[in-house]
Amino acid sequence: MKRPLAHLFLCLSLTGITTAAEDNKRAANTVVLDETGVKNLRIETVEVEETDFEATIFSLGRIEAIPSKIAAVSSRIPGRIVELKLTPGDMVKEGDEVAKVESRQPGDPPPVIVLKAPLSGLVTHVDARLGDPIDPEKAMLEITDLSEVYAVARVPEHQAGRMKPGTVAHIKVAALPNEKFNGELLRFGTSADKASGTIDAIFRLPNTGGQLRADMRAEFSIVMSKRSNVVSVPRAALQGEGGSRFVYVKDFDLANAFVKTPVIVGEINDRFVEITSGLLPADEVVTRGAYSLSFAGASSVSLKEALDAAHGHEHAADGSELTPEKKAAMDAKKGGGDGHGHGEEEGDSPLWKYATGALAVLLLLSIFTKKSRSEEAETPAPKPAEKEAA
Repeated sequence: MKRPLAHLFLCLSLTGITTAAEDNKRAANTVVLDETGVKNLRIETVEVEETDFEATIFSLGRIEAIPSKIAAVSSRIPGRIVELKLTPGDMVKEGDEVAKVESRQPGDPPPVIVLKAPLSGLVTHVDARLGDPIDPEKAMLEITDLSEVYAVARVPEHQAGRMKPGTVAHIKVAALPNEKFNGELLRFGTSADKASGTIDAIFRLPNTGGQLRADMRAEFSIVMSKRSNVVSVPRAALQGEGGSRFVYVKDFDLANAFVKTPVIVGEINDRFVEITSGLLPADEVVTRGAYSLSFAGASSVSLKEALDAAHGHEHAADGSELTPEKKAAMDAKKGGGDGHGHGEEEGDSPLWKYATGALAVLLLLSIFTKKSRSEEAETPAPKPAEKEAA
């Protein structure tokens, strides 16, 4: 009967130790802000969900105009420019009047012809001035239709073999950091670059807003494969380095409270991070402001204060429920301890004292039991003759 009772006592003691350790860990990993702190850090969260996850490769490249959508304007007769209505950067529609040329043929006044735009687009080059002589062999200006452009990525040759026409790429342009574009692979370049071991992958890219221009630098995230039902979070949510990755999860109970949660990471693409362990769908993770939360301190609300306000009753400093023993310890601290200025030191808990004492008693019992068994084993059994004589 003694051994089962001691075993039960040990289990209860260890349970108390585990609970206390979990409470301390929770307090250490929880950041609680007031409304002002949330506003100042510009905290934003997103809900974790299972989505289609794309495996991508990164590449650099540029934007190019489509050659078939570039037109030159020239005069069919020799003469002199007497009117020029466009400058580089102007937008023009097909059929609009762009210039007038006075013929060299005699006349009073000499004949004048009107030049019109052959297509709609952006005036990208003007090589003429008012009064300049003009010949049919020389183009006056250039108009480029940029409603659709090419995005050309320099792709390693061994990766190009895995790409097929129709492959999608997410494209960012340095000049337009807040814009995202999606292009579709049209074809590859006619030859590879021997020095870099790359080949041009040409993506057709709609430019409905007309913001893209030729020769802009571009970054490509080319989608090589896709998996379904993958738990992932935006890259902005992931913090830490190497094997110490973590995210901040919004507490389901406390307002403006965020728990530092370790995670195990899988693949990472340009926008999302695969989470293989540590999160569940419906968790809310911090995206914007996640980095700043690591430094939130002086302006933060304590976990105890937040729990007291949320639940309507007092909690321990570590956020755990306030037991009678903890309450007595807190009252002793408030009253000056034992009256001699030697109250319990910060962080000492009656639960830890009881658990330590219990473990010490169990250790002594274990030693005593082993010693008794050892003595019994060393005592020799009486021989049969000695038993009869007795």
